[in-house]
Amino acid sequence: MKTNAYAAQTATTPLAPFTIERRDVGKHDVAIEILYCGVCHSDLHTVRSEWNGTTYPCVPGHEIVGRVVKVGKDVKKFKEGDTVGVGCMVDSCLTCANCKEDLEQFCTVGTVFTYNSPDKHTGGTTYGGYSQSIVVDKAFVLKIPKHLDLAATAPLLCAGITTYSPLRRNKVSKGQKVGIVGLGGLGHMGVKLAKALGAHVVVFTTSANKVEDALRLGADEVVNSKDADEMKKHLNSFHFILDTVSAQHDINAYLLLLGRDGNLTQVGVPPEPLSLNVGSLVFGRRSLSGSLIGGIKETQEMLDFCGKHNITADIELIPIQKIDEAYDRLVKSDVKYRFVIDMALFKQAL
Repeated sequence: MKTNAYAAQTATTPLAPFTIERRDVGKHDVAIEILYCGVCHSDLHTVRSEWNGTTYPCVPGHEIVGRVVKVGKDVKKFKEGDTVGVGCMVDSCLTCANCKEDLEQFCTVGTVFTYNSPDKHTGGTTYGGYSQSIVVDKAFVLKIPKHLDLAATAPLLCAGITTYSPLRRNKVSKGQKVGIVGLGGLGHMGVKLAKALGAHVVVFTTSANKVEDALRLGADEVVNSKDADEMKKHLNSFHFILDTVSAQHDINAYLLLLGRDGNLTQVGVPPEPLSLNVGSLVFGRRSLSGSLIGGIKETQEMLDFCGKHNITADIELIPIQKIDEAYDRLVKSDVKYRFVIDMALFKQAL
């Protein structure tokens, strides 16, 4: 079936209206009318081919919230009218060791991402949520808690799980001291989730104008990471630090803030390698790790947790016609803290 979308035809041209074809609903499939789609920084990187490997035309979007309009005959978990979500993945082999451990994001055969991945059903490339509808295998569809604001829930499908997964893997809990480096789309979710898990949350930022916001979001303390004296006060004291910064920065300064056996997990991806002083790890038995997203089971756990604690993203709702303007603002960090596309406005413009 044909559906209206917005696509980039090259790395340098604006996104523009484009018609794509979605596959017919198979026996394991769920057809979804897209209501909202979050705008992730990785959308911009992919559209502008900053990570290379982009296949054009490219229809981005992997923070999808919508309404079920049709299900395949073998689908029992979802029904027409249900509010559901689709995140960064739409398929995997489901049989490799990682998939069997509910870690589909590390599928050894090959994770199929929501856009810019090979599509075995069409023989082409997957198209994402900057569109009016999508058809997804039931195994990659998520239930959205009924009482959450749907538009503000969309970013949970990427920013939410990206920060929740390392917090849970490092067993963040009540009484622990947790640092969040950077207060952007990922960082602001990290603050909310770490606080809900019971941690004493410290935000590190270089922007004085973000101090008030960090405290509003739930931070117990805010540290100017450019101030050596402020940083020194926190040496050897953190159980866990989540680093969301995707620009060049001194990661060693944060490693030294970890207590013995503390861990720093990097979720931001700087364009150039970071310089690491191994001594920062050796003295204190500290560890440094990275994290992608989470598997489907953990993503559903995150959504349920957010439903229980009434956690959503801070968003700015936009029409899809302003997506290039949003990208330019994203580069300048001019959003608090996540853009979300209202697909109803797309329909009105047709």
